[in-house]
Amino acid sequence: MGFPVLSLTTFLPILGALLVMALPGEDEATKRNARWIALWTTLVTFAISLLLVANFDAGSAEFQFVEKRPWLGGAINYHMGVDGISLPFVILTTGLMPLCIIASWQAIERRVKEYMVAFLVLETLMVGTFSALDLVLFYLFFEGGLIPMFLIIGVWGGPRRVYASFKFFLYTLAGSVLMLLAIMAMYWEAGTTDIPTLMRHGFPAGMQTWLWLAFFASFAVKLPMWPVHTWLPDAHVEAPTAGSVILAAILLKMGGYGFLRFSLPMFPLASQEFAPLVFALSVVAIVYTSLVALVQEDMKKLIAYSSVAHMGFVTMGIFAATTQGVAGGIFQMISHGLVSGALFLCVGVVYDRMHTREIAAYGGLVNRMPVYAAVFMLFTMANVGLPGTSGFIGEFLTLMGTFKVNTWVATLATTGTILSAAYALWLYRRIIFGRLEKPSLAGILDMDRREILVFAPLVALTLLFGFYPKPVLDMSSASVSALIETYQSGLKAPRNVAAVK
Repeated sequence: MGFPVLSLTTFLPILGALLVMALPGEDEATKRNARWIALWTTLVTFAISLLLVANFDAGSAEFQFVEKRPWLGGAINYHMGVDGISLPFVILTTGLMPLCIIASWQAIERRVKEYMVAFLVLETLMVGTFSALDLVLFYLFFEGGLIPMFLIIGVWGGPRRVYASFKFFLYTLAGSVLMLLAIMAMYWEAGTTDIPTLMRHGFPAGMQTWLWLAFFASFAVKLPMWPVHTWLPDAHVEAPTAGSVILAAILLKMGGYGFLRFSLPMFPLASQEFAPLVFALSVVAIVYTSLVALVQEDMKKLIAYSSVAHMGFVTMGIFAATTQGVAGGIFQMISHGLVSGALFLCVGVVYDRMHTREIAAYGGLVNRMPVYAAVFMLFTMANVGLPGTSGFIGEFLTLMGTFKVNTWVATLATTGTILSAAYALWLYRRIIFGRLEKPSLAGILDMDRREILVFAPLVALTLLFGFYPKPVLDMSSASVSALIETYQSGLKAPRNVAAVK
């Protein structure tokens, strides 16, 4: 396609943000117009992003829809493109944004204009992160996403929103400073910041170790891995519902995407050397955070800890560096984006009615909210990894890929599936079942049409990918195979050099 469809997908939300900013005042008409402009902008962006899927050649591992223009001093280019690894994340981002706008329709009444602007700017930065093919451009998009999310938590969040937003900002920024130093070192070594060129460069073994650690510092915090995960529960608890959805569904995935795009192909020797460390941290994350989730009294905090556990499966699968492990890691991230996003929306439904997230405040909701109970049950089961839901496919593939490399790691990680069933079913039983005894719940109403509209596509995709995961796996298969090939050849290269000497 000669048309710059990728740039249009990336920057169209900025145009919507400018339109919203141009609205006068803060009266009811302005609020209504801001919501509709944001909704139509995200819907049109999603429709344009589907052109990428329609014209994507799944059999090719090359970057597609590539756009390259001189930008900063000739050395740094505006270079964009997607492959089978990045395209699913672009579609996940553009698909979830309209749902977030609809979910915020009645929940946000204060500074609506600024709220919509923050979300639209955030969409541009997230799509840009997954599409950038220049290191400096990637860094700008990757770090830029911090600012609107910082504002979303800090302005529209809960009582401890300022503490949570600063913690989120400082944790993620601290890790990224090291990545910036690594980017400069890579430029001095390779003479370019072009990502496809760097993937073929072959950095010296000693340098790979330091570069890997610098990138790991940034991506581990973003994902987040244990023990640098403590910002996530606070950020989730204080963030508004749509903020939690974006944080869990997309922002966390930037860490996993970074491992796939940089750590494995560019630093294969270091990735192999540090794989046992990643396995150990992944197993601790899966088991420990599942146990912590069991004792939570806040619904959002419980789901936040479950996100850390599920990301443990992702890192484990990626660094197993097998086809099943990497493909499973990508699928698990897409599935988790749908399922965890839906679970935070489920919390938002009852929070909008009762203004509390305390598990103890609920009970017997099935008597008053049967539709809600059914939807919540589906996503609870998907979170557990029940066969027939998308949650099962990702976990099964990552475990299978890891089992080929290390049976002990896979065996210990499997206990996480049992623990996830324990905390998820405990949460569901406390909220949904039992007798409707609390007087405050007597007048609670079931989901309305707007809420059902938000959940319908998530329910459909969770079931579709559970029974038919082919669309996601086929889209990424050629790129995954190429990634594994690059990784394996990177491991062999030093031996070949030694043999020549």
